[in-house]
Amino acid sequence: MWGVGIALVLTLGAAHVCARVAGARRAGDVSKAVPIVLLAALVATEPAPIADTYRWLVFAGLLCSLAGDLWLLSAQGFVPGLASFLVAHLLYIAAFAPAGRWDGRAWALLMPFALGSLGMLRYLWPGLGRERLPVAVYVSVIAVMAWRAAVRAAAATTPAASARLALAGALLFMLSDGLLATERFARPFRSAEAFVMTTYYAAQVLIALSVVG
Repeated sequence: MWGVGIALVLTLGAAHVCARVAGARRAGDVSKAVPIVLLAALVATEPAPIADTYRWLVFAGLLCSLAGDLWLLSAQGFVPGLASFLVAHLLYIAAFAPAGRWDGRAWALLMPFALGSLGMLRYLWPGLGRERLPVAVYVSVIAVMAWRAAVRAAAATTPAASARLALAGALLFMLSDGLLATERFARPFRSAEAFVMTTYYAAQVLIALSVVG
């Protein structure tokens, strides 16, 4: 089931990206959220998740991401969309955090994520205007999400495949959001949406697959 489902998710995600690149905005809008709906359905129906709590937190994170996708279809939906994805990342943090420790090694792993988020904020800051506070909060939360995925991956008790998949997904999510923020606030670039959505779909697929382990 997962093989067929993931193939369908990737196909529909590619169709969305192609529609946007081709300028077919209506088709792009209609297709944007469908891959996330399918991923949420796969996670909800997985008969043998690595843990039920982990499964339902990831499922809830996907639903909040779906809400964010829908909000961002509107030019006025940036802040509500940002809030939806913020909640999604908090749910992913709740999923990742229990499997990792909070010792010195874990705090040492925070350093590169903290420096990366500070560097991104410094780069974006001049163009943020009134959205400085929500963007600063969002950047901090997604850095914590990726950090906890890294701590979970380093924990001996975490299934190896699930650990790698979740960490790769978290890092891709950081990349996707960084590209989106760069395009919106700092330096618009050609094919930005294609890169943003490709890395976004890949990130969500990997996090969803981590439920199976």
